[in-house]
Amino acid sequence: MNHRMLKIVVNICRMVVALTFIFSGFVKAIDPLGTQYKIQDYLAALELETLLPGWASLAISVGLSALEFCLGIFLLFAINRRRVTRTIVVFMVLMTLVSLWLWIANPVSDCGCFGDAVKLTNGQTFLKNIVLLVCAIVTAKHPLQMMRFISRKNQWIVMNYSAAFIILCSVWCLYDLPIFDFRPYHVGADIRKGMEIPEGAEQPQFETTFIMEKNGLQKEFTLDNYPDSTWTFVDSKTVQTSEGYIPPIHDLSMVAIDPWDVAKSGEDIAEAVVGDAGYVFLLISPHLENANDGSFGEIDHIHQYAEAHGYPFYCLTASNAEGIRHWQEITGAEYEFCQTDEITLKTIVRSNPGLLLMKDGVVYGKWSHNRLPSISEEQMSQPLEKLAIGQMAKRSVGKRMLIILLCFVFPLLLLTVIDRFRNIRKSFSYRKRMNNKH
Repeated sequence: MNHRMLKIVVNICRMVVALTFIFSGFVKAIDPLGTQYKIQDYLAALELETLLPGWASLAISVGLSALEFCLGIFLLFAINRRRVTRTIVVFMVLMTLVSLWLWIANPVSDCGCFGDAVKLTNGQTFLKNIVLLVCAIVTAKHPLQMMRFISRKNQWIVMNYSAAFIILCSVWCLYDLPIFDFRPYHVGADIRKGMEIPEGAEQPQFETTFIMEKNGLQKEFTLDNYPDSTWTFVDSKTVQTSEGYIPPIHDLSMVAIDPWDVAKSGEDIAEAVVGDAGYVFLLISPHLENANDGSFGEIDHIHQYAEAHGYPFYCLTASNAEGIRHWQEITGAEYEFCQTDEITLKTIVRSNPGLLLMKDGVVYGKWSHNRLPSISEEQMSQPLEKLAIGQMAKRSVGKRMLIILLCFVFPLLLLTVIDRFRNIRKSFSYRKRMNNKH
């Protein structure tokens, strides 16, 4: 391979790895709780879930996302070319081994390498990592073939700015909510449509095997070769052979619970709540025992407003009756409680607790407990139709993309242009001085 072709191949590999790392690191960094949940899934699969406390897995979530994002930026700008490319090779070797384990053992259905933005099967993840590993090895073998976008003197600016940017993104998204919401409960989502199975969609397939006995001999049969009446039925087992179409929202339930009289509990009101044509407030808390109780006054104020106007207000939690009673005792909560699957609650909103407002099954707003909507005393008498929080929240993707461009991409682009211009001017001045000497 000639020098020119080698340079092209190396820089193509560089771009593939860099852009993948940047995208993967960014989508995980803006959803640090989601990444933490995935880390906890891996630990649970290894039966090591008690090894790390919650704060430690969250710190790993933020650190791992930042590392991946920064490695992608450093590779893109060809910063510390030898060291960065070798680090990426080590990183990809580890990730490829992990994905091979996922492919073989299937302990979790989704690796979480692209957060909720892109879902890959374990087999697809392994193939993706093989491609990235090959590209990483090419760049590590020929690091000096990568063109620098910025001079050595200014590389520290890119490094520090990138690290500060991505960590601040994670901190902000922990305080508020993810900047971009890729989950089926995002603002504007119609939950009823998310639960529908399209007409003609592939249905899940099952195969039933019957264990029959005759003359002390047991054999397995299917419906296609079911034996005659001389055989005695012993047992049967049903195995799912094909998943078929699974709607984005397939596990939503709201089982009403009276924490003071569990015998009265048991009615699933999910369909009624989602089908309500009016406004419905949902307070979301995977575990009330771990919920932040610093905002209970604001929550109670919103509940009082909802009660005054006849808007349903429910708290969805995976906590048991004892946990609910404890929450009531410390906050004075008087709203109704429903039990919902923990994973579903963590999917709905990345905050504990968080608040969701629906109207006619459509998500109108979502808030972290740190940024709950405020309703002034003057607004207490007004219906939601006339208040800002009763309108569909404006979370324009284009606007948020523009903010990212202005806060991160544009400054680095400007720095690169200025750096290139100065280098060109220095080179021109140097050649001019040399020509004058001759």
